[in-house]
Amino acid sequence: MKKVAFYTLGCKLNYSETSTISRLFEEKGYKKVDFTDTPDIFIINTCSVTENADKKCHKIVREARGISPEAYVAIVGCYAQLKPKEISEIPGVDAVLGAAEKFRLVELLDGFVRQPNAQVFASDIEQANTFNTSYSLHDRTRTFLKVQDGCDYSCTFCTIPLARGSSRSDSIVNIVKTAQEIAATEVREIVLTGVNTGDFGLQEGKRVERFVDLIKALDQVEGIDRFRISSIEPNLLTDEIITFVSQSQRFVPHFHIPLQSGSNKILKLMKRRYLRELYSDRVDTIKSLMPHCCIGVDVIVGFPGETDEDFKETYQFLNELNISYLHVFTYSERENTPAAEMDGTVPGHIRAERSKMLHILSDKKRRKFYEENLGREATVLFENDVEEGMMHGFTENYIRVVAQYDPILVNEVKRVKLLSIQAKGLVEVEEAMPEVHVH
Repeated sequence: MKKVAFYTLGCKLNYSETSTISRLFEEKGYKKVDFTDTPDIFIINTCSVTENADKKCHKIVREARGISPEAYVAIVGCYAQLKPKEISEIPGVDAVLGAAEKFRLVELLDGFVRQPNAQVFASDIEQANTFNTSYSLHDRTRTFLKVQDGCDYSCTFCTIPLARGSSRSDSIVNIVKTAQEIAATEVREIVLTGVNTGDFGLQEGKRVERFVDLIKALDQVEGIDRFRISSIEPNLLTDEIITFVSQSQRFVPHFHIPLQSGSNKILKLMKRRYLRELYSDRVDTIKSLMPHCCIGVDVIVGFPGETDEDFKETYQFLNELNISYLHVFTYSERENTPAAEMDGTVPGHIRAERSKMLHILSDKKRRKFYEENLGREATVLFENDVEEGMMHGFTENYIRVVAQYDPILVNEVKRVKLLSIQAKGLVEVEEAMPEVHVH
């Protein structure tokens, strides 16, 4: 029985696909092991959103070779689709599989016998036109369920359409069936994920279903306590979706909504499909219906042409928005994107300064959000990770808590009261409950 190990770089979508690929191996009699457990085969699932992700791929290959010098190393994922020849020339790589081939790697690499030269299986991205159902089962608590793949948007900074192809989706019937299968396991929470999740409904280039109808169908699935929407574009986050989530017993009050810039000038250069006024309206609508809803924001600093005034505009816009936290990305040039050819390159040290400012703002936003929740009761889904005798969990509105480890609490949803913020975070005490702290 050959041993196979997996390493995933990048987004939750990649994690769901790695988990699915690992099950394909197990069905064929391979044994899944940890990365350090001298595997016979390494599968590395790559990302290419930033230049740093490319460098990480090189490093992981070196580490794999150090652990098992004779092992077979195969590379899949976005980087593999974008630069198959470049990856095939990395010392130690045995195979590279593109977007249309990665779910057939067990079949294509038949036996995983090393060859003198790396094998490349990477079709043009137009061939990546089918939807492969994927979900993660890396722990008992939650799973990431892919409902959509690819993107038809043409944001000037992004390589994802080149790496994953056009927008396409699973059907509501299939997704509900998969959710029911997941419900039969110990999983308590499903996170819906995709490249452009809100664009759900496209099949063979035609829109046949709607995202709001998907979440309404999933809301009826028994055995899952929580559904969470991983990320959704502001122009696709409709009043109907917001209203439904506000009334749902299973969909939690948490939205992650990419912004990228608070400057309309920069949004236009990015070819985003909205302006800041729409974004502000979406936040106001959410908060009017769900005052304690958690709202996360993606933002990019240092995009070409972003002046000090443009950044100041973004900072002030975010500072005034009623949001809960930021995911800050420093712009990095990507080949074959319009932004890489734009004038107005922002020096690296200025990008770093702007990133630091927004990270500090994010910390302030998160603390303010926690303070607004003091005195409230909330439910916590406790996870099975233990660190220094403490266990972690998240409230429905994404407040992270830690509690004294108790095996009875693992993978359980418990009602707690949020009492105070200390050095370690929120602390809560309730009868028959241990102390609970929120980071």
